[in-house]
Amino acid sequence: MVAHQEAEATTTTTTTVDPMRLASRWRSPAEWVATAAALDSEPMPSELNTANSSGLFAVVSVDKMSVKYLGVNHHGHDVGVVQADCPAPMHRAVYYFEMTVRNAGLKGQTSIGFTTESFKMRRQPGWESQSCGYHGDDGYLYRGPGKSESFGPKFTSGDIIGAGINYIEQLLFFTKNGSLIGAFPKDIKGPLYPTIAVHSQGEELTVNFGKEQFCFDIEGYILEQKMTRQSISDKLYLQPDISHWIVRSYLLHYGYQDTLNSFDAASETDPPANHQTGYGEPPEMYGLSHRKILRQLIMNGDIDSAFKRLEEWYPQVLKAEQLEGAVKYARANLANFLAHKAFEGLLKESVALLAYEKPSESCIGYLLESPQREFVADAVNAAILSTNPKMKDPESCLYSCLEKLLRQLTVCSSELRAFNSDQGDVFLLHKEIYERSRRP
Repeated sequence: MVAHQEAEATTTTTTTVDPMRLASRWRSPAEWVATAAALDSEPMPSELNTANSSGLFAVVSVDKMSVKYLGVNHHGHDVGVVQADCPAPMHRAVYYFEMTVRNAGLKGQTSIGFTTESFKMRRQPGWESQSCGYHGDDGYLYRGPGKSESFGPKFTSGDIIGAGINYIEQLLFFTKNGSLIGAFPKDIKGPLYPTIAVHSQGEELTVNFGKEQFCFDIEGYILEQKMTRQSISDKLYLQPDISHWIVRSYLLHYGYQDTLNSFDAASETDPPANHQTGYGEPPEMYGLSHRKILRQLIMNGDIDSAFKRLEEWYPQVLKAEQLEGAVKYARANLANFLAHKAFEGLLKESVALLAYEKPSESCIGYLLESPQREFVADAVNAAILSTNPKMKDPESCLYSCLEKLLRQLTVCSSELRAFNSDQGDVFLLHKEIYERSRRP
């Protein structure tokens, strides 16, 4: 059947395959690190904002990490409140900071919470709308005018109190001395500033924005939250052997015939002709032996032999008029691609290879290394699959079932973040793969 399909391909027209749909494979490890760093470049609170504070009632230390009450507590507008120098970052699973009560002062009216940029800087966090605060003198949670409730224990000198934003579940939470006190729905809109306040003589607080180790195990908390979310999806019913068939489909799609045979042998599985429909041959079987050989030739750098085999087996992929058209197109449009940042570096480096007598030893020799050869092999593999006369979906030649699932995961993650006003972890598939590859 495979031989029949491969013979039939020589008389079949091919669907146009855009290899740049596989362009993500061109990124080098260094470029992925740079991409991940760019996503993590959100400003982080690092000190207290001395410019925007109720300076009449509090003084911030020289290092901008401590605040002490100086005023006289006559009424509710005599608060020494200070925000961080920038809002809490939103492109992450959780944000968290802590304060240490150095001195509870005369009345112990210290507090911690989150406020917006327009917050009145002479009021306790939680006393105004669009703010929240956990207060030490009564242990109450304040979430706006007239909104207060018993929340946790009081806190005083020596206590370490933390405040966090859980973007995974859209919650705000507080801790005391390393223990979680409680959480509640995050109903405050817009960027939130970490905020602390003092309100009676002698009160003094010091903040920790992460430069020192937190008292609360924030990494453990984040892991627990992610595992809780994972457990929800784990309860969904899936066909018992679905993971086996997803992996098998991937190996078939990319022509890893030897690995496929070993995989089947190790799984002690006698695969049916088509696991998806129950009859006929899986579409990924098309041209399997040819695709295996071509991939090996390309990965070994034997491009001349690969071209020769392609011309023999799949001449429609290398039609002379197509090559001629490609050259004309490149001459007419290459300059246009240089205007796009996504292609600029790639095109310049690719063309620059022609200037070196030994390109593999040049500064851009990485373009000839395995990751780039794999891209070429994938593009050839897709072009061959596109000649399958029984192919119904043009997209199927570009992506395996596994990759389609991962693309869907990326889209769903993006939609979830959009629903949460662009808050939460930025899901970048290649970043996840790269980070996992570095784990022991």
